[in-house]
Amino acid sequence: MKDAGFQSLPHAGPDHPKVRMGKVGVLLANLGTPDGYDYWSMRRYLSEFLSDRRVIDYSPFLWQPLLQGVILTSRPFRSGAAYKSIWNHEDGESPLATITKAQTAAIKARMQATYGPDVMVDYCMRYGNPSTISKVEEMQAAGCDRIVFFPLYPHYAGATSATAIDQFYRALMKLTWQPNARTVAPYYNDDRYITALAASIQTAYDAMDVEPDILVCSYHGVPKRYLMQGDPYHCQCQKTTRLLREKLGWPEHKIKTTFQSKFGPEEWLKPYTVEEVARLAEEDGKKNIAVCAPAFSADCIETLEEINEEIKESFEEAGGEHFHYIPCLNDQPAHIDALCSIIDDNLKGWV
Repeated sequence: MKDAGFQSLPHAGPDHPKVRMGKVGVLLANLGTPDGYDYWSMRRYLSEFLSDRRVIDYSPFLWQPLLQGVILTSRPFRSGAAYKSIWNHEDGESPLATITKAQTAAIKARMQATYGPDVMVDYCMRYGNPSTISKVEEMQAAGCDRIVFFPLYPHYAGATSATAIDQFYRALMKLTWQPNARTVAPYYNDDRYITALAASIQTAYDAMDVEPDILVCSYHGVPKRYLMQGDPYHCQCQKTTRLLREKLGWPEHKIKTTFQSKFGPEEWLKPYTVEEVARLAEEDGKKNIAVCAPAFSADCIETLEEINEEIKESFEEAGGEHFHYIPCLNDQPAHIDALCSIIDDNLKGWV
């Protein structure tokens, strides 16, 4: 690639401001994290998150008074306690922030080893810090006239991939001179991702004294209404589970798809993980289960607290004996290999 740096535009006069050009940015994006687990940090974060119309699509005239009045009066205390139980106190941040930084560092090292210093890698959060707009502005200031935006969600959903991409385009709308942009497609069925996921599951199983009766693949839930409106998330989750089972060479009864994190009164995608693990113990006699979370690229509050505490408790109260949570792929080398390979595909023609 041509060296990036301050360049004069062709035919520009001597008084024209110099601009940085010639770099390519790779901007990774994840959901977000509060800055702390105290009341006001949690309230700011939850207000931004739950005000997103992609997440809660009720009329703001009805929703906002309820959110700002009733919900955000009490929920920050409960959510803050949950975050405190998993907080990385040494670094003063949530595990999602720690892991996303590690993923970014590993991908950056790989990209620079392959393409040199003119490929810039960074990360942003849809909610909280660092914001999408701040990182887009930093990339442009550093000379990135092309940006690959990579939502770290294997599966497409309006409440995850779409809102992250919405925010990316909102950031571009604020720029006088927009860089060229590409967005990375969902990779729920990409063999590189499935292979890394299967290897992680097999490694965890090999380390167990007794093989679990069943593996529960717990995906973050969304209202069933979204599926009926055309959101492909449910179908993509089901396909990931099938491809994972086929990669592992397992029979159908050894693996199951469920959905977690239900919020509000309406019906969400079923079966609900917290209810299904109890049913598996009570009705099916499955006393030894493993749970993984294929829709999450990094461990976070929904895995470390909800799965490994709330869902585990539901299973054990129903008579379950051995509950094994298998961590997300995080910054495992096979996961970094898969993500870098996907990025390589999206850099073609630019580097």
